[in-house]
Amino acid sequence: MKAAIYSRKSKFTGKGESIENQVQMCIEHTKTVGITEYEIYEDEGFSGGNTERPKFQEMLLDAKAKKFDVLICYRLDRISRNIADFSNLINELQNLSIGFMSIREQFDTSTPMGRAMMYIASVFAQLERETIAERVRDNMLELAKTGRWLGGNPPIGFNSERMIYLDENFKERSLVQLTPVEGELEFIKFIYDKYEELGSIHKLRKYFLQNNIKTQNGNDYSMRVLADILRNPIYVKADRKVLDYLESKEINVVGKGNNKNGILVYNKKDKRGKQKDKSEWIAAISNHEGIIDATRWLAIQKTLDQNGFKKAMGTSKVALLTGLIRCKKCGSPMRITYGRTNKAGEKKHYYACDMKFASGGTRCENKNLNGAKAEQTIINKIKELTKNKGMLVQEFKKTQNELKTSSNKSEIEILSKKITDNESSIQNLVKQLSKNETSIASKYIIEEIEKISKETEELKSKLKELNDKNKDAEMTEVDLELIINNLTKFSDLMDNADNNQKKYLISSIVDSIYWDADTGELEIIFFGKRKKK
Repeated sequence: MKAAIYSRKSKFTGKGESIENQVQMCIEHTKTVGITEYEIYEDEGFSGGNTERPKFQEMLLDAKAKKFDVLICYRLDRISRNIADFSNLINELQNLSIGFMSIREQFDTSTPMGRAMMYIASVFAQLERETIAERVRDNMLELAKTGRWLGGNPPIGFNSERMIYLDENFKERSLVQLTPVEGELEFIKFIYDKYEELGSIHKLRKYFLQNNIKTQNGNDYSMRVLADILRNPIYVKADRKVLDYLESKEINVVGKGNNKNGILVYNKKDKRGKQKDKSEWIAAISNHEGIIDATRWLAIQKTLDQNGFKKAMGTSKVALLTGLIRCKKCGSPMRITYGRTNKAGEKKHYYACDMKFASGGTRCENKNLNGAKAEQTIINKIKELTKNKGMLVQEFKKTQNELKTSSNKSEIEILSKKITDNESSIQNLVKQLSKNETSIASKYIIEEIEKISKETEELKSKLKELNDKNKDAEMTEVDLELIINNLTKFSDLMDNADNNQKKYLISSIVDSIYWDADTGELEIIFFGKRKKK
């Protein structure tokens, strides 16, 4: 009889169950049950959260090839921490007439009682992990109610700093507090001052664009970012009226306003990054001091509430190229503007660069484009292109093959695996934290969690960027055929279509259009075609 010995160890576990120890105990067990041959499969640095582990997958292939008669592991969760994955494996082993033994739990699937007890143990193990995770989440929410900073990137104007203190039992503990960055806080005051002076987010953004005021990352300030700064209660010297205002928005408020300290808002997003309902938010009086008087902050909230975000400009039932046409000079989208009404009661529409409009012409000078003439030019260009179907098919398939060849699939897989590994590491560290809450070690565990969390966010950002780049390469044969069919029928369909149908036809085959007033050129980028840089 031959055995497969499987061992797994995560990088961040603090237990002394090394790969070598696990394997040695399994080898000792083979001697007691009369097994003389064995093959060892070792995965180090992999989580048990899924089965995508190199040696585990190799073991499964060997099982299907009937290269061993029994699978031995040190403990059930070395195989998998997921009940469904574990159950599927056991069923597959049974179908292959391969036994399973666990040293720690002393389970043997050769008996019905052994199989039943094994499933029960795996269920309780997962329940324990989920209970620990839930308890940690609850603890984090309770900590939030104390006004502590719970990690992540601090807002403009603050740094996060870990403080060590002694509790009532003289045990050393730590917490993270926000500490002011005076230069940045002066900039926040400037934003509030300028908003009060100008009276609208649109004018505030225009001022920032005209004066080339950038974010810390070197980007232009969007209206959303500016509004978030003005809305953030972290900057207010909170009093009872501020708390009443937040409660009127159905936000859970904790603490008493003292007209001095700011407010931190927690639990705004779920694990996927999607914003939760405000009734789930927690607003707590923080330990840091605010910089904006309560009366002034509330007046600004009232103005923001009244103004809101007006419906996006640049939409039109007449214009055919909205959402497609961009400025060749600065890359900004182009919006719709209207001229005077003619004798027939009609208004001419034009496409204008959004950056030019928003900055008052200081950041871009691309001239406006006559809407009707531009649309007819685009339609004529597409009609001309559709005359030769053979050339169309050849050109699109050539581009499609180029995109597939240049895809970043391998890099995406590496990033995805690293993100999964990091998230598993964080789960392990959180579990350790729940067992060492009063220990000085908790300080270092939290620091490691924050470090890995920051790295994971950067990896996710990079992954999103790569996925966005690869969208063009995901065009299926059906998509390709649809575009070609639309192109070949374009002329007939366009001549008999209403405006909505025309917009749909153009948008179904055109990815983007670029306008350059200096050359008078309208450049069309079809779906599946990359814009040359």
